Amino acid sequence: MRPAVATTVLGLALAVGAPTTWALTRPAETVGAPVEQALPVPASPSAGPGSPGALPEATARPASPDDQEQRPPPVRLAVPALGVDTAVDPVGVEPDGQMTIPAEVDRVGWYRFGPAPGDDGSAVVAGHVDDREQGLGAMAPLRDAQVGQEVAVTDATGTTTRWRIVSRELIQKSVLPLDRLFAREGAPRLTLITCGGPFLPEFGSYRDNVVVVAEPVR
Repeated sequence: MRPAVATTVLGLALAVGAPTTWALTRPAETVGAPVEQALPVPASPSAGPGSPGALPEATARPASPDDQEQRPPPVRLAVPALGVDTAVDPVGVEPDGQMTIPAEVDRVGWYRFGPAPGDDGSAVVAGHVDDREQGLGAMAPLRDAQVGQEVAVTDATGTTTRWRIVSRELIQKSVLPLDRLFAREGAPRLTLITCGGPFLPEFGSYRDNVVVVAEPVR
C-alpha cells in the first residue's frame, strides 16, 4: 500500500482542461445526509481501495467472491431531473495507480473492481467535469443534485434499476472518506463522483470532489 499518495485521490484525473463557467456559481456544499452517513460502513479499513488515485494492487480484483455471481455491468446512467444521460464504461486502474476515467467527457467510468450497482457495497461511477476543448462533462450537473431525485442505471442485459439521491456533498480531496466510498460490504449504494470547488492552476485540477450518493428504490 502507498498511503502517502492517497491524498492525490480521484480529482487529479477528473479535470482535463481549464475551468469552465459551471464553476462560477456555487451551490450549497451539502444537501441531505453527510456522505459518510449515507455510505455503507466497510467491514474493515481495507475493504475498499485506499484511493482511486493510488490504488493498492491487492484491491484490483473483482469485489464478489468466486461463488457469488456479480450483477451485469452498467452501460448507461441517467438523472432525468439534471439532464444527465450518458454511457458507462467499465474501468480499472492506470499504470500510475489512478482510477481510469474515459477521455471523452460525455462518458463516465464504473470502477469494475468494486461492486456493480445493486450488489452489496458502494458502486462507484466517476467522470470528468469539463475539458478545455470538449466543454462540460456529463457529470457537471451533479453540483445541482437534490435529495429525492431519481437515478436510472441500465445494465448490459437491458435491465434498469432505479435509485433515489440521499446525499450530495462537496468534499476536499484530501479528506474524502475513501474506505466508505469504495466499501464492498453493507447496503447497496450508488456513488457518483466528479470534480468541484475552486480550480487550482498549479495542479491543473479542482480542489474538491462533488460526491452524490443514491439508495435503491424498493
